[in-house]
Amino acid sequence: MKNKTTQLFAKHQSPRVFDNRFPLTPALSPGERESRIRFLDQPEPFHYGDGRETILPLPGGEGRGEGKESAATPMARSFAIALTFSTLLLAAVFPGAVARGAAADTIRIERTPDSLGFLPPIKISISGLPIEAESILKFDLLFMGFTNVPPDQAEYLVNGSVSGGVTSGRVLNRINKNEVLAKGFSGGNQRTQIHALADLIAEKLTLKPGIAQTKITFKVQPHTQGIGEIYIADYDGFNAQAVTQDNAIAAAPCWAGHSMLFYISYKNGKPDIFSHNLATGARKPVARFNGSNISPSVSPDGKRLAMILSKSGSPDLYVGDLDGGNLRQLTHTKEEESSPCWAPDNRTICFVSRKTGSTALYKISVEGGEMQRIAAGVANPTEPDWSPDGRFIIFTSLGGDFNLFLIPADGRGVATALVAGEDPSWAPNSRAVVFTRRARNSRVLSLLDVPTKQVKDVGRISGSNSQPSWAK
Repeated sequence: MKNKTTQLFAKHQSPRVFDNRFPLTPALSPGERESRIRFLDQPEPFHYGDGRETILPLPGGEGRGEGKESAATPMARSFAIALTFSTLLLAAVFPGAVARGAAADTIRIERTPDSLGFLPPIKISISGLPIEAESILKFDLLFMGFTNVPPDQAEYLVNGSVSGGVTSGRVLNRINKNEVLAKGFSGGNQRTQIHALADLIAEKLTLKPGIAQTKITFKVQPHTQGIGEIYIADYDGFNAQAVTQDNAIAAAPCWAGHSMLFYISYKNGKPDIFSHNLATGARKPVARFNGSNISPSVSPDGKRLAMILSKSGSPDLYVGDLDGGNLRQLTHTKEEESSPCWAPDNRTICFVSRKTGSTALYKISVEGGEMQRIAAGVANPTEPDWSPDGRFIIFTSLGGDFNLFLIPADGRGVATALVAGEDPSWAPNSRAVVFTRRARNSRVLSLLDVPTKQVKDVGRISGSNSQPSWAK
């Protein structure tokens, strides 16, 4: 007999809607993403994320760079495309010579990384789309390293259209007029088609994974205290769906690939860890030892589970298989451990401990060994999350207010203050972060573009929304 949670999940999802909105596939590796982009350039239909993607004969598109290595693509691979000072000077004196030589010579502006190593946003100008579609595309691209500017200031011109259930997009290098991509998307709805276009633009111009078709999971409480349920939604908060209906505290959700969640639930009167298959609705207890079973965190390769268990007395860090088997106790302190997260190499775990009295960040090998303290440089660090590219650890500081900070994962360098907030979780592109922001005695989910510190709230479920986790 199906439990209540399974029935609710099945009720809110038909197979067609579920497949369109939530492809149950493993996260793509960089190589697979490149293969996917190349395959998209073939003249045949392709199922891309949320909608069926088709190659359309956009004006001027045939034979003008679709699927070809234009001058824009190699330059994008080095994150440099536009004008040197000498070219500007030549253009002022001999404009005709520059026009004749533009096709043959590489025109270049070097992008200078900021103090954290992030490249500045790519300047684009969007035109041709209806107001709502343009707003969605701007929102998507903001968190993938782009900024929208007037056409004469842009590096790339993005022209789009929506007609007859099809969204079309074309991207030109403004300087040399080379076409970077020309694609059309059908199936799904306008929002999902725009998300697919945004991802393709980002992958083509930044070589980073697109995030517009990704999912988040989070906790929703009718009030700031009491019962809470687990939800999933598109990364921007749209298409939210309840996963649990425990009528108890359910919290701390995290992803295992794209088709399974782990979280804690008090449905049996104490905190136990459960796994939940989103395709079938099947839910299984993973850890229900005496005491507390909290803070599940799945390794990036989806093979192991870190968790905090108090079955031996104080809350200690453990690691085991996804079904809870082959447990290994990694810490043996009398003080409390919490908030484990994984390094992208699947071999190291960062966590919080009160070993010295106050909270501090530590790391430890999954094979065991000594705890190594990570110098955070700020008071009471907690809730760490390791960026998928391995460069940074973001965390919450509980120094009076809740604030987000960033430190280099190698321990070299100082902490960088970001914005007020808590519960940070990295996006797959290691640039954007979803986090919790306190507002009017409640909590809302927001997105942060780390290098520019721009923040936008996401769509909200009634009540208090917190503890987000981004599917990688």
